[in-house]
Amino acid sequence: MKNELNILDCTLRDGGYYNNWNFPSDVVRDYLHAMDSANVDIVELGLRSIKNSSFKGASAYTTDDYINSLQVPNSLKVAVMVNASELVGEDSIESVLSQLFPCDAKSSPVDVVRIACHVHEFENALPATSLLKEKGFIVGFNLMQIADRSQEEVESLAKAASGYDIDALYFADSMGSMDSAQCKKIIGWLQKHWNGSLGIHTHDNMGKALENTLTAAESGVSWLDSTVTGMGRGPGNARTEELVIEVAELHNKQINLVPLLSLINRYFQPLKNKCGWGSNPYYFLSGKYGIHPTFVQEMLADSRFDEEDILATLEHLKVEGGSKFSHDTLDATRKFYNKPAQGTWSPKSCLEGKDILILGAGPGLEEHRLAVEAYIRKYRPVVIAMNTQSILAEDMVDLRIASHPVRLLADCDKHVALPQPLITPVSSLPEDVLESLKNKKCFDFGLKVTSEVFSVEETSAELPNSLVISYALAVAASGNSKRIYLAGFDGFGAADKRSEEMQKVFNLFTESTGRSITSITNTSYDIPSISAYGV
Repeated sequence: MKNELNILDCTLRDGGYYNNWNFPSDVVRDYLHAMDSANVDIVELGLRSIKNSSFKGASAYTTDDYINSLQVPNSLKVAVMVNASELVGEDSIESVLSQLFPCDAKSSPVDVVRIACHVHEFENALPATSLLKEKGFIVGFNLMQIADRSQEEVESLAKAASGYDIDALYFADSMGSMDSAQCKKIIGWLQKHWNGSLGIHTHDNMGKALENTLTAAESGVSWLDSTVTGMGRGPGNARTEELVIEVAELHNKQINLVPLLSLINRYFQPLKNKCGWGSNPYYFLSGKYGIHPTFVQEMLADSRFDEEDILATLEHLKVEGGSKFSHDTLDATRKFYNKPAQGTWSPKSCLEGKDILILGAGPGLEEHRLAVEAYIRKYRPVVIAMNTQSILAEDMVDLRIASHPVRLLADCDKHVALPQPLITPVSSLPEDVLESLKNKKCFDFGLKVTSEVFSVEETSAELPNSLVISYALAVAASGNSKRIYLAGFDGFGAADKRSEEMQKVFNLFTESTGRSITSITNTSYDIPSISAYGV
């Protein structure tokens, strides 16, 4: 190694979660030159995997043929990472490794093989060490999500590792929740039974990735991970461009950062601006609550989640647990109502035979507020405002309606303060929401979510999602209202997923109920419209 502290840059592996491991060939060429110039020791060029179910770029597989096509500087060691989940499945470790590494180290361009393990996989995956060492590879094991483990668990893991010839035992702060004190504590626990080299892989949820990495180096950890601009899953990692400066200073060496900074300016910074890795308040909270950062990453990439949705989802996961990412878990925050619909309130008691005006939160409502208020004074519809938006005067709103579970979590205190009764699926709400709404007058209209269904009953409905517009339309139909009008439903733009989802709701509603919807303000949705100025 070039340094007493071994810097391992894993940009092409960890960063691949943002671009499908599809790095342009000229970027990889310039990256290798930049790593050499910055005095990096090891470059992890990607994952190595036998799974192939969708297109991913070269760094998702990092084959020997691909690595041989690159001009890797002689001073750089090459690493690849294998997920332990592929080693401890139905096939034997020997069988999987023979597919992943058909050549021994002398014939392969790979120097270092790292195995990423969850705690429950660790002991079953450890025998891979011996098989890889026999082939001549340097072997590292990365223990993930270790920050929330007890001293007894960590010491037990270190003791299990001590029985194998591992070159570097890594611990990963997968949730980005560690501080310096906890970092030192975990190192001490590991060192009780592990006498070999230690490594650290930090995440930057709370802006402490570099600090924790340097703290680990001071405490005897000699393998340090980083990525260019911190590019990595969730908020990303310690930034290579900063770590190399710190390590060079510790070793009293000069480094050439010009190639790296040039590449950052040309490729990585524009990509970061587009994809949005790096710490922010959402990642900070995910680190603080021990929530897997991929929940935040997925919500930030999905325009259907606004700020309140993300914050409320994090609060929900804080209580329910979110240390393991799951698309199903995330989807459940939008499809919370999967049990049979229950309700006690019939909308006919308020709405039968009356015109209904449902207020959205689009800018058109604010822009045309005076015309909408004049319309309300003239025609006296029952006005239902979605969630807590208060663009119109409160005395013009008769009812409020809310159904999205994460939005309810965010808005409980506001609803209690607002004067109108709240229509919501009371019987299905979690205890923490019910407790917050205990002093609020609520009308319990039941809700069940079933894909592609829009069915309305006397006191409940079965709907395709828990969006409040779906719920509001169901209430209007169940109440046998005369006509249904909308205001403030401008639309989100053709490329926005929310627009597509809303249009599906409108189409399904009209097809299933035979009812029409009319907007009195500007809208991009394919529904009838009139002008609030002309009525």
